[in-house]
Amino acid sequence: MAEAALSLGSNLGDRQAHLAGAVRALEAWDGVRVTAVSSLWETPPWGIEDQPHFLNACVLIETSLSPIEVLDACLAIEREHGRERSLRWGPRTLDMDVLYYDDVEVDEERLILPHPRMLLRSFVLAPLAEIAPEKVIAGVTIQENLALVGLEAGMKRLEPLRGQA
Repeated sequence: MAEAALSLGSNLGDRQAHLAGAVRALEAWDGVRVTAVSSLWETPPWGIEDQPHFLNACVLIETSLSPIEVLDACLAIEREHGRERSLRWGPRTLDMDVLYYDDVEVDEERLILPHPRMLLRSFVLAPLAEIAPEKVIAGVTIQENLALVGLEAGMKRLEPLRGQA
């Protein structure tokens, strides 16, 4: 079994229900076991700023799936939650990204691991630091990376997501 980390985000509809539904869908997926779920974080939009605030969380899984199969599971769960890919960094019902898969490096058209921008985004690092603070990416722990990047203005930690699933 491999360990993988996923980020979840939503800024359309019932954001909390979309994230909780994604966790439930992961728990039901063959070859996936959810091992940790972060708190919810409300965060300002990134990229395109004229849109609603996001709820973000991170999830650790153990999986027998390959990295691309984990990505395909995430894309299927996004579609089940009404995700439409029309505008990059635009509003969405559900966004799921594979952040890392063990210490595997992948550089393919559909998937790059570790996620190439995860270490720059406090909306990823803050929830991930709750559940994998000592994970080393690019020679630095998640907790150390979060200290370097800091929290964005307007970020708020909310209740744990697990209790909502």
